[in-house]
Amino acid sequence: MNNRVRIKIDGKEYSFPQGIKIIDACKEIGIEIPALCYLEEISEEGTCGLCVVEVKGSKTLQRACITEITDGMEIITDSEKIHKVRKMNLEFILSIHPAECITCDADGDCLLQDLAYRYGVSRSRFIEREILYKKTGVLQENLRTGYKYTEAWDTNPFIKFYPDKCILCRRCVNACKNQAIIDVIGIVNRGYKTKITTPFEIPLEKTKCQFCGACIQACPTGALIEKPRIGKGKVFHLKKTETVCAYCGVGCELVLYTDSKNRIVRAKGKEDSPVNKGKLCVKGRYGFEYVNSPERLTKPLIKENGKFREAEWEEALDYVAKRLKEIKEKYGSDSIGLLGSSRCTNEDNYVLQKFARAVIGTNNVDNCARLCHASTVTGLGKALGAGAATNYIEDIKNIDVMFVIGSNMTETHPVISQFVKEHKKKTGAKLVVCDPRKIDLAEYADIYIQHYPGTDVALLNGIMKVIIDKGLINKKFIEENTEGFEEFLKVVSKYDLDKVSKITGVPADLIEKAAIIYGSAKRATIFYTMGITQHTTGTDNVLSIANLALITGHLGSEGNGIMPLRGQANVQGACDLGCLPDVFPGYQKVTDEEVRRKFEKAWGVKLSGKVGYAVSEFADLIFEGKLKAVYSMGENPVMTDPDVNRVRKAFEKLEFFVTQEIFLSESAELAHVVLPAAAAYEKDGTFTNTERRVQILRPAKQKPKGTKYDWEIVCEVAKRMGYEMNYKNTEEIMDEIASLTPSYAGISHKRLEKEGIMWPCPSYDHPGTKILHKDGKVKRPNKKALISPVEYIPPEELPDEEYPFILTTGRILFHYHTRNETRRVKALETFVPRNYVEINPEDAERIGIKHGEIVRVSSRRGSVEIHAKISDRPKKGVVFISFHFKDANANILTNPVLDPVAKIPEYKVCAVKIEKIS
Repeated sequence: MNNRVRIKIDGKEYSFPQGIKIIDACKEIGIEIPALCYLEEISEEGTCGLCVVEVKGSKTLQRACITEITDGMEIITDSEKIHKVRKMNLEFILSIHPAECITCDADGDCLLQDLAYRYGVSRSRFIEREILYKKTGVLQENLRTGYKYTEAWDTNPFIKFYPDKCILCRRCVNACKNQAIIDVIGIVNRGYKTKITTPFEIPLEKTKCQFCGACIQACPTGALIEKPRIGKGKVFHLKKTETVCAYCGVGCELVLYTDSKNRIVRAKGKEDSPVNKGKLCVKGRYGFEYVNSPERLTKPLIKENGKFREAEWEEALDYVAKRLKEIKEKYGSDSIGLLGSSRCTNEDNYVLQKFARAVIGTNNVDNCARLCHASTVTGLGKALGAGAATNYIEDIKNIDVMFVIGSNMTETHPVISQFVKEHKKKTGAKLVVCDPRKIDLAEYADIYIQHYPGTDVALLNGIMKVIIDKGLINKKFIEENTEGFEEFLKVVSKYDLDKVSKITGVPADLIEKAAIIYGSAKRATIFYTMGITQHTTGTDNVLSIANLALITGHLGSEGNGIMPLRGQANVQGACDLGCLPDVFPGYQKVTDEEVRRKFEKAWGVKLSGKVGYAVSEFADLIFEGKLKAVYSMGENPVMTDPDVNRVRKAFEKLEFFVTQEIFLSESAELAHVVLPAAAAYEKDGTFTNTERRVQILRPAKQKPKGTKYDWEIVCEVAKRMGYEMNYKNTEEIMDEIASLTPSYAGISHKRLEKEGIMWPCPSYDHPGTKILHKDGKVKRPNKKALISPVEYIPPEELPDEEYPFILTTGRILFHYHTRNETRRVKALETFVPRNYVEINPEDAERIGIKHGEIVRVSSRRGSVEIHAKISDRPKKGVVFISFHFKDANANILTNPVLDPVAKIPEYKVCAVKIEKIS
């Protein structure tokens, strides 16, 4: 593919890489060849016949989508002959397609319609029903439709299939197979009976379909469309806005369509995005609907005598400022805690932490990263000097071995999961998966390791001992780029395979095979999420991952790195911009006098050098009388913190609690004041995704009347407390961020209009940094990575006679965080309306529980009544519950003990018992 060939297209000479298709070569120089069945690298069938071109020396027209260019080839893309054949082939296709464009739910988003107009085809000479009439004597308008109909598409809330509009181009089949990597639809039968359906025509929701909508986006005729979109207006009458998805940390770029009533009615993946390349998950495709909800808050609320009343903005802001000043004066600045939000922009979070430090006078500011990736910040920060992803998403294509541990990415980061599966399918790259549940990715793995929750350090130490014993370490890399190896060696040498097998419950031979695969790789990357971080040993887990990468030299180049996958749209940015109790923006320490002086000069006030409190400590501090007030920007701690019953009681004790929200969340219900804010799809500003890419947001709709932007609300409160923050817009805020934050110094909204930039970006002429720690030179002061000796420490709470099961928690594909948004998306809420507990079949049989029955799950902190889901996903002795639902919330049960360094709670291991409810 590195060799180039010279060809002529329409008489002009060009040079292209050898092996590309004619259609792609033409596209590169701005010549669009029509095609209905072709999608680059997804669907290359050559069936529609619309892409035909003339090639000198060939007696017949060639299909541009399946014909590779060769040296000296001369191509003609438009001639009378080509036009005639394309028009005839288009008529063949239209012979099986109804001419009902006026009433079609595709609403003008139809490539077939566009091509019919382009080639002047208003009626086909080959109308199928008329040919059939001549043969059978029966005029049946829908004879082919009857054959193409299948019940498989009917009963799900996401996808509508119009069989009469299907032209059997196979785009949807190939999108499912080669883009979503699910492969649940296909072609069955032959001739007039050919149709698109599922295996054995079972309902789509009973297959492995994840309703990502790749099939819909691929369809060129409107035969497949989103059910919620039906009747919502013509596409060509809708306003299109390119922005960034507001859900997980992948940062997918999408196109939102807004109607004349200021409602977002559709989402499509942005085809040329370097992040997602047009892919979306079910939440990206359908999850925008919450912004249209009639439940949106549009008036400030003040609680009087236990009940909310509506108030005007002036009254509410005056009251908030008055109460905060009173509490600050009475108890001191550190009696107030503030919460930034991973669902708010970088600009919002910057302003909030500035308000905390410059106005309130405290470093008690945190965000939900404390509950998901705080141990990434501490662990990778200690080992490498930067607590962020080392490589970029597209780098997956360069990896030989993908090592996934503690990451159910198919449900938490679906688009990255698709890239991983796609890379394995296309190249045969090796995949090692380690997870206590048999997650979707385990089915694609070369090696699947099902270890007990909380035994990650033992497992990783065992893997590293095998690598050392087999001589697979990278001695040169260790000597030149690391320190601490000898001390590490003393600890890891104790973790022989027999010992590790007993601790983890994993056969020794599997551990050894995984070690050899990773250790032997030329290019290997480790992916992890909260299965690693949400432990009392979260920092140790992350240090062990860093150790594994460092002793093998898998760091600092393409295909070699560590990828912690961030859970929310801007959790990376909220940390980057200083919503943490120990750092200013850019991870500049609050304890560093020189750093403080810089910010004091910029902000014009004296700043505290005392490290603040973490959100995971707030409940204890409230009970101790140290924390009297909390100011929250879009966080929901009474749902997300462990042992939520205790957290709820704590927040009820606060003298003052104010929150900025888009809905009346569970936490907002406890607030004294609720301030209505704009949602992400109504904002401009920026998000920073899991690969450190800062991306621009553009408002797809106007915010509801009566709401304000988050940064605007904070500035208004600050003014009333005597500190002026007079920003004109978010662009001005970003300019201030750049002036104070070295890693963002070269970032501006103007630069981001073209494409996102990965930090560090130290100047306006710098392109950004795709790979951190290039050539092993890390961000620590001496440029050497630290290899740390890490001993295995068992989880604090293990099963016993009374509580014989391990509960582990997490997310599911169809909901997000505390369901504040997704419960207001009809399709998502209809599909998964309630929580469930996953129980291994052997465990269920032993205690007499059947699928669908209601059971009581109890821990030492509380109990929930919940539906049982019998599944082979959890390891025997392990059960799983998600934390999305208020009723049957897993966090009623979870253990609030903390990692001593990161102060992240133990969400992944607690002891529970299960009782059948008669």
